[in-house]
Amino acid sequence: MSVDEFSEMGPVDYLILEFPGNRMTGEGLPLLLDLVDRHIIRVLDLSFVRKDEDGSVRALKLADMDGDGQLDLSVFEGASSGLLGDDDLAEAATVLEPGNSAGVIVYENLWAAPLATALRRSGARMVANGRIPAEDLLLTLEAAEARSAS
Repeated sequence: MSVDEFSEMGPVDYLILEFPGNRMTGEGLPLLLDLVDRHIIRVLDLSFVRKDEDGSVRALKLADMDGDGQLDLSVFEGASSGLLGDDDLAEAATVLEPGNSAGVIVYENLWAAPLATALRRSGARMVANGRIPAEDLLLTLEAAEARSAS
């Protein structure tokens, strides 16, 4: 990817999705495909990693996630921008419990690309970002409700 192409990109994020007991059902796959089809995100990298009970880590191949005999993730086969390397997968596996696997997705937020491009052209630069986990939001809302009920 060239510098010119990067200057037109939206923000890039990653997710590490843990699957307890290596149980990947593929239930979320249609929703991921919908985001791609609607040009909300672009998957730059998609890899899978497994942490065995002894703590050893290995990469997994794209596979039939729901057991119907079809390669569910074939649309993402070869999705590799080069941003995600073996060291990144090993680091991702450090957050996994032994006996579990994970999908690691690096994606561009296409919906934000025009805004990000305009801001970069105007000289603005991102100096911090973050994400608030849904669980934290729920806990905060529950605590606020409890305070208002007292």
